[in-house]
Amino acid sequence: LGWKFYDADDYHSPENKKKMAEGIPLNDEDRIPWLCALHDILKREDSSRQDAILACSALKMMYRSVLVSGASAIESNQPAQLGENAALNILFVHLDGPIDIIADRLEKRRGHFMPLELLKSQFDTLEPPSAPENFITVSVEKSLPEIMLEIESVIFQG
Repeated sequence: LGWKFYDADDYHSPENKKKMAEGIPLNDEDRIPWLCALHDILKREDSSRQDAILACSALKMMYRSVLVSGASAIESNQPAQLGENAALNILFVHLDGPIDIIADRLEKRRGHFMPLELLKSQFDTLEPPSAPENFITVSVEKSLPEIMLEIESVIFQG
């Protein structure tokens, strides 16, 4: 797409990376500063009229709200606003699939700090996107070209 790409894992604090490497799941207190920093990156890109892609395990509705609205989402404890009132216009792509397929892919990943043992805690924490969030759900059981085509078709239709 020619858009800037950010991997949210690159922005975790050294403490968060150490915690995950030791097999300790992150909690909300660990994640909120990280999510606020990611919001700031997306806001900067939006201000520059630059489209961007952020790969991020925004597992809870509150986390996605922070990505859209920043720290104010925590104070209001409201879902991300849509339309003209949204701080940022973000399309969340929920890559959905069975834990065994995702575990197999995670096992093949090299040089990453998150161990396979934390995958179950992520599934336990997951709150799949729902209305009024701006999202699509795409199955990871499809081929990569099929996944990309589905995402691109939504982006360019909207």
